[in-house]
Amino acid sequence: MIKTEAFSDDLQELAKFAKALSHPARLAILKYLAETKTCISGDITDFIPLSRTTVSQHLKELKEFGLIHGEIDGLKVNYCLCNNNILKHLDVFESFFKTIRATETCYK
Repeated sequence: MIKTEAFSDDLQELAKFAKALSHPARLAILKYLAETKTCISGDITDFIPLSRTTVSQHLKELKEFGLIHGEIDGLKVNYCLCNNNILKHLDVFESFFKTIRATETCYK
């Protein structure tokens, strides 16, 4: 048995979501796409101070998890947010932290 299989599907999915968001460049990409509604991959490299190759790797991670999708338009790819998937994962995230927020904390 793989150790992650010992945890619920919700926790595994939440961990994957957190991993997809775990780099500031990916957060910047999501923020940029939210602000522009859609964009061409070349535009993203103008906004984020990373090489085209590095941005492409981050786009790949976001796309594989289903947070963005890309449509080929000639020689370019237009990327935009997958709002339904994002909202679904945010609901799981919020539900998880709602339980933690409601718990009494111990301060030192």
